Amino acid sequence: MSDVRVEGPEVERAGEVLTPEALEFLADLQRRFGPQRDALLAARATRRAEIATARWLDFRPETADVRDGDWQVPPPPPGLVDRRVEITGPTEQKMAVNALNCGADVWLADLEDANTPHWRNVVTGQLVLRDAVRRQLAFSTPEGREYRLRDDGDLPTIVPRPRGWHLPERHLLVDGQPAVGALVDAGLYLFHNAAEQLSRGSGPYFYLPKMEGHLEAGLWRLVFDAAERSLGIPEGSIRATMLVETIPAAFEMEEMLHALGSHATGLNAGRWDYLFSVIKVFREAGPEFVLPDRAAVTMTAPMMRAYTDQLVAVCHRRGAMAIGGMAAAIPSRKDAEANERALAKVREDKTREAGDGFDGSWVAHPDLVPVCREAFDAVLGDRPNQLDRQRPEVSVTASQLLDVAGVPGGRTLAGLRANVEVAIRYLAAWLGGNGAVGIHGLMEDAATAEISRSQVWQWVHAGVELDTGETVTEDLVRRVVAEEVENITTGIGELPHLDDARRLFEQVALADDFPDFLTLPAYELIS
Repeated sequence: MSDVRVEGPEVERAGEVLTPEALEFLADLQRRFGPQRDALLAARATRRAEIATARWLDFRPETADVRDGDWQVPPPPPGLVDRRVEITGPTEQKMAVNALNCGADVWLADLEDANTPHWRNVVTGQLVLRDAVRRQLAFSTPEGREYRLRDDGDLPTIVPRPRGWHLPERHLLVDGQPAVGALVDAGLYLFHNAAEQLSRGSGPYFYLPKMEGHLEAGLWRLVFDAAERSLGIPEGSIRATMLVETIPAAFEMEEMLHALGSHATGLNAGRWDYLFSVIKVFREAGPEFVLPDRAAVTMTAPMMRAYTDQLVAVCHRRGAMAIGGMAAAIPSRKDAEANERALAKVREDKTREAGDGFDGSWVAHPDLVPVCREAFDAVLGDRPNQLDRQRPEVSVTASQLLDVAGVPGGRTLAGLRANVEVAIRYLAAWLGGNGAVGIHGLMEDAATAEISRSQVWQWVHAGVELDTGETVTEDLVRRVVAEEVENITTGIGELPHLDDARRLFEQVALADDFPDFLTLPAYELIS
């Protein structure tokens, strides 16, 4: 074998997925495409500097021919024709079994925002996927409770989400350098499951996160083309849905579909990371780009309506599926009144998406599957999707997409406290290996933690005045951090990793220069 080294801790059954042949496949992908990934990350920084100078963003004039051209993506493949209900969650055994048994149409097997990239999680996630594809996923708890896949009907189509282009995998070295996390996640899944999925009448499908434009989508096309040739599977059998969860990507939706080529299937409105990206890209662009409290930014805000209308119109014009955003509510089985309020919000959200023309949407909890299905059934009926519904009335401008000032809501001390508490509690769990965390009835993941810390950073640097009359300063944030840590300890008890989470939050929320991703410094603290 060439210079490929696994330097992570030992993981049970790792030999089933980290075979010599699989590692050689990963090494080939890394050598071919790692340098291009590095160049695209450098291009992100250049693009960000250009936007910062202009304090504006617009549709690319050099790709107008793509937007004006007459082209379509391939029809949706088997298993992705009807995807009205998609459940998301990490590739942890219990949650995977529950997701596959819940009656959804698609399981987004999350190797990204809902997963901490501990080496154990990376490896066991691949084992869970391998077993799930073959319907062999089962386990027993120490108390003797057994979890098995149902055998009385179809299971959801499995669609993994690999890590974004920016994250490394330092436990797998190729020629002495960390591999690209995205190539590790996608490559291992393809090597072990692509042919198996095709033999079962499905296929190797992905959700692709965190991209900032068509050049990054084009790199995925090259990776998929190479993987198909190497694995001897039919051309175009690898299909992917891309998340539009960065503000630069919102201006390149059509170009991204075109760049992904025969592998393109659809776009998803990744709402939480989208807000994080708005803050990150325009963090120093003046008061008109300062968002109100995170909780106040709903999908009915004008800029968010422009974003989702544009996504549906672009997708259906090009024959691609449009998938709606996350319903993060966690139903309560103990508080009937709180449960009904949560379900009502989800029902309203999914009804709006179905009415806008989306073909399906996400939920984070099995109890929300019937609510989402009811909303989409009411619009779709017996039709599998709404690809025939065009939105010719939609003509979104750059000003509409960037109308941050038009988002209603205030900037409050309660909002600052919520950002601090959620981010610190989430980071404590993340450092311990749990990437999907229920906090105050909502499923929080890395995207919501990113919004929380980036909003604090922006409020400090913008000198935002809160509803209390206080100005957000570093001193105020540190005071709130101390109080919220005390509240967490008093209310919940001593949390493992709480001290590290506090230091990490202060590092990424109070730095002079804005850290692009909190998961990068956080990754240095885990094994």
